[in-house]
Amino acid sequence: MNEPQNIVLLIVVIICILLSGYFSATETAFTAINKIRLRAKADDGDKGAKRVLKLSDNYDRLLTTILIGNNVVNILASSLFTLLLTKLIKDEGLATTLSTVILTVVVLIFGEITPKTLAKEFPEGFARFSAPVISVLAWILFPFTFLFGLWKKLMLKIFKHREDNAITDDELKIMVEEAEQEGGINAQESDLIRSAIEFNDLEAKDILVPRVDVVAIDCKTPLEEVDKIFLETRYSRLPVYKDTVDNIIGILHEKDFIKQRLDGKFSLEKASKPAVFVVSTTKISAVLQQLQKNKSHMAVVSGEFGDTVGIITMEDILEELVGEIWDEHDEVLSDITQVSESEYKVLGSTSVNDLSDYFDLSSIESDSATVGGWVIDMLGKVPDMGDELTFQNLQITVAKTEFRRITELKVVILADTEEKKEEE
Repeated sequence: MNEPQNIVLLIVVIICILLSGYFSATETAFTAINKIRLRAKADDGDKGAKRVLKLSDNYDRLLTTILIGNNVVNILASSLFTLLLTKLIKDEGLATTLSTVILTVVVLIFGEITPKTLAKEFPEGFARFSAPVISVLAWILFPFTFLFGLWKKLMLKIFKHREDNAITDDELKIMVEEAEQEGGINAQESDLIRSAIEFNDLEAKDILVPRVDVVAIDCKTPLEEVDKIFLETRYSRLPVYKDTVDNIIGILHEKDFIKQRLDGKFSLEKASKPAVFVVSTTKISAVLQQLQKNKSHMAVVSGEFGDTVGIITMEDILEELVGEIWDEHDEVLSDITQVSESEYKVLGSTSVNDLSDYFDLSSIESDSATVGGWVIDMLGKVPDMGDELTFQNLQITVAKTEFRRITELKVVILADTEEKKEEE
């Protein structure tokens, strides 16, 4: 073989290696692209994004096209390079060995590692660049991709492999955390999205105002007393009951109270609007729908025996999405207040989930929604001031009680066990 033919063979081998790198990079790029971002661009009329999404949506056909192309150029490069070395060295065995070693290293570096690394860093750009050529190849190789598609279906039927591809809440939270770390969204947006994801997991019992804290009025309460309660509590709505709080007959709005009282003919029972009743296990998303349907801002939470467990307001539900909502008359109270470097004051009404998140605790298993209830469960008795317990790295002390319930706790972060040993 003369010199020009050797050069042509070498050029063809180099082209095959470049094509191998192209196919490898394309595979990585289409695997790493952000489909959500591309779909947004496609909706705005970006033709390149539409082309990439069209290929990505039929990923099996795309992958088959890439693998066929990659294998063809790799086999061709190996055959031609072996032929070239055989002509140059005149020893077929040595030429084959050298060809295998040299081409393996070259393909590994320039056909796999380098292109895949670059494509991983710039997936969208490379996917856009390669999409036109891959689209043409996918059309040319359609008979092969069709046959391989049938083969895949046959294999799936034989092995009967089924996998749930639905995205779970935990996976969504991880995606949100990654987006926040990468700077795609800020901390406030991240918290809002996480709250929305967790919204459907919450039940009425998780956010209700417990019965012991509910301010309600008997339907026979004197009007002057009702007026005083509205003034002192600054609530705009009050549950109205007959004989007992377990028999709530309606919700009294302050505006209705004032209007009917000025008219001179007033009855608490008639002025009250029908109450919305839900059970403690009702999802708060369902409670929200019921409140919207009934044009109400307050629901009464009933227990399994028809007793009143507490109330839940529209504000309570919205706060699970956007955080605490304070108006100019509210007394601002922090659920968790840092007293010193390792000591904290925690209100008994604090959510168990909030405590767990704040102190980065592993899962707390409790049927109680509040920290006070959880501590009572842990103690196994009616709490007394000074009662203590240790949970993971926290020492928890009952600081204040009221009517056999915990209103305030002292929480101290204990030094790590390993640090104690090192100090000793």
